[in-house]
Amino acid sequence: MRKATLLIIFVLLAVISFFISVGVGAVKIGPVDIARSILYEKDTVNYQIIWNVRLPRTIVAALVGICLALSGAILQGIMRNPLAGPNIIGVSSGGGFFAYIILIIFPQYYYLVPIGAFLGALFATLFIYSLAWKQGALPTRLVLAGVAVSSLFSAGTNTLMAFFPDRVQGVLGFMVGGLSAITWQDFRMILPYAILGIILILFLPNKLNILMLGDEVATGLGIKVEKTRFIFIIISSLLAGAAVSVVGLLGFVGLIVPHIVRLFIGSDYRYLFPGAIFFGASLVMICDTLARTLFAPAEIPVGIIMSALGAPFFLYLLRKKEAM
Repeated sequence: MRKATLLIIFVLLAVISFFISVGVGAVKIGPVDIARSILYEKDTVNYQIIWNVRLPRTIVAALVGICLALSGAILQGIMRNPLAGPNIIGVSSGGGFFAYIILIIFPQYYYLVPIGAFLGALFATLFIYSLAWKQGALPTRLVLAGVAVSSLFSAGTNTLMAFFPDRVQGVLGFMVGGLSAITWQDFRMILPYAILGIILILFLPNKLNILMLGDEVATGLGIKVEKTRFIFIIISSLLAGAAVSVVGLLGFVGLIVPHIVRLFIGSDYRYLFPGAIFFGASLVMICDTLARTLFAPAEIPVGIIMSALGAPFFLYLLRKKEAM
C-alpha cells in the first residue's frame, strides 16, 4: 500500500512538472489555459506558443528522462554497482560518438541518428563487458572498464572536432545535452525507440530482481544468467541510445533517479521501474525549465543544470561506497 501511494505521488509530481514546464517562460500560461489551448482553443497565441514551442520540448524532455532513468536502473541492477550509469560507464559516450559521426560526416542522414546512437551504445556496452570479463564480469571491473571506454570514445569525438571544425558549431549543444531546438520531428524520432524499450523492460522486473541476488542464486532458480544479462544490456543500450539521439550527452539522470526512487520505494524493480519512469520525466522537465528561465532571456543547456546537481551526488555516493 505504501509503495502504491508513493507511485501515485510520483505520477502527480510528473503531471505538475509537465504543467510547470509548459506554462513557465517569457509568456506565463496557467494550467487551465494550457488545457483549454490544447483541447479546443486552436486560434490563439497561447496555442501557437504551447503547440509549436513548449509542448514538443516538454514531451521530449520527459521521454529522455524516462529512457535515461530506466537505462541507469538496469545498469545498476545487472552490474550490482550503485555508481553505474549510462554516462558514468561510457554507454552514452558510445552512443554519442556514433551519433556525432552521422551528424558531422553524414548530416544528410540525420534521421539515422537514433539507430546510430543505439548501435554505438550497444557496442560500448558489449566492449565494456568483454573487457571486464574474466570468469565472470565483476561490478568493479565493469565500472573501471567503462571509464576507460568512455575516455576512448571522448578521444574519438575530439578527433572528429579537430578534423571538421567548420561543422562543430551545429552540434555544440549535443556535447553537453540540450533541448533548445527540439521540435515535433525530434519527438517522432525518439518515440518508437522509447516505447519499445519501456514495454520490454516492464515485462522483466522479476528477472532483474533475481539477478540482484547473485549469479549462483539466479542460476539455482533457473535463470540463464548471461543470456538474461545480455538481454538487459540490449534494452539499456536501446534506451540510452534513444535519449542520446535527440538530447546529446546529458549526464547523471541515469545515476541520480534510480537512487532517489530506491530511497523511497526500495530495490524491488516491480516498483522501481515505474517510479523511475515518472521521477525521471519530472527531473528532466524541471531541470529544462530552470535552464530556460534562470538566466532569461538567455538560455543554458539542460546538461549544465544536470551536471551541477549530479556531480555532488556522485561524490556523495563515492564517499558512501568507500565508507562501507
